[in-house]
Amino acid sequence: MRVPHADDAQAHARAHAGTPNLDPAAMRARYRAAGLSESALAPEPYGQFTRWFEDAAASGLHEPNAMVLSTADADGRPSSRTVLLKQYDEGGFVFFTNYGSRKGTEIAANPHVSLLFPWHGIARQVIVSGRAARIGRDETAAYFRTRPHGSQLGAWASEQSSRVATREELDRMYEELAVRYPEGADIPAPPQWGGFRVVAEAVEFWQGRENRLHDRLRFVHADGDWTVERLCP
Repeated sequence: MRVPHADDAQAHARAHAGTPNLDPAAMRARYRAAGLSESALAPEPYGQFTRWFEDAAASGLHEPNAMVLSTADADGRPSSRTVLLKQYDEGGFVFFTNYGSRKGTEIAANPHVSLLFPWHGIARQVIVSGRAARIGRDETAAYFRTRPHGSQLGAWASEQSSRVATREELDRMYEELAVRYPEGADIPAPPQWGGFRVVAEAVEFWQGRENRLHDRLRFVHADGDWTVERLCP
């Protein structure tokens, strides 16, 4: 085996000398002057979320229902991933997953979670802190029936977060299911798959402002009522 020589590193440096290095510190976005005032808020966070969610969808953002779900295991080690919001109302925010996945097992050990809607295109974020719990099987089955045929098969084929030897093995499991359940077949919801509802304890609405003096208004639930507090940016 050839041993790398110092000249190799010099040659690599010369070859890439014309390629500018991206400087994250130099990346700056301009935020708007108009902001978010307490008087403009809805009386409770779900109503305010509806307003902003509709704005995000109308703006043309890709998948405005995408949210970063952060969980932590029993020892407090965090993990994050993007999931899709599928339902919401005054009872909470609902997403679906394999209960045996990393997020599913971490929620079982520690139900405290965070949701982040990163609507960068309109300089807004919504941050939800709350507790996650499984929804009922009837509710899960009703949603599962609305999924495209391929997504239904995928929920059966993938034991989410578990190790798989090759991509070919995953594809083989999917194809076997496609033969068993052709298009139009009634596919039951997998027993290990279902929804979680995140019941909000606090919901922050973040609006980007000029000079990094952003507006941050947070609804906090206590004693059955929502109160609003303003946070420094």
